[in-house]
Amino acid sequence: MSGNKTFIVEHLDPELEQWSALEYKCIARETAATGSSFYLTSVPRELQLPESLKAVSELNVEHRGIEEIYADKKDRVCLLDPAATKELSPEDGDNFDIFLFGGILGDDPPRDRTSELRKKGYQGRRLGPVQMTTDTAVRTTRIVVQDRIALEDIKYVDNPEIKVDEHESTEMPFRYVLDKNGKPIFPDGMVDLIKKDSERGIDDLL
Repeated sequence: MSGNKTFIVEHLDPELEQWSALEYKCIARETAATGSSFYLTSVPRELQLPESLKAVSELNVEHRGIEEIYADKKDRVCLLDPAATKELSPEDGDNFDIFLFGGILGDDPPRDRTSELRKKGYQGRRLGPVQMTTDTAVRTTRIVVQDRIALEDIKYVDNPEIKVDEHESTEMPFRYVLDKNGKPIFPDGMVDLIKKDSERGIDDLL
């Protein structure tokens, strides 16, 4: 494993939906388990985090933005950017210490919220051509830069179906990393949330 890293989601939304809370909780715990840190930055002071997220000790919440926190380390920050021309590689684990994500990444279709961070001049890397959820993007980045596994060697599934009941299923329009049993990795509670909200349609969850 290639050193401890810092993973940052710059929260670019005035609200924080249940969907995002489950993803952030998942990211915080997975990241801490590898010896690295996860920060949620640019959180508005008036934004009330759900109690389930406040209870996550591995989550670091910052009201300041990335520019202020790491003003002296801009060259060590890598922006994960769908519009970047260069793919993330294991060697980037040597070149960067801080990996920055624009939340919310999981829009379908993508709304390019990362453009707000791109304007700040950070070096960008891409995670392939298919849209990922925020937790999948962080998980994939961690596998590449810490476990030193190339993007193309990670096992994924695109657009998996979740069975809501015996008659209905919902297709998730994203790419997911597969676990050791060949199943897509979802945050704890995500499948239940999707089933509960299935009558509203997936677009209302984003």
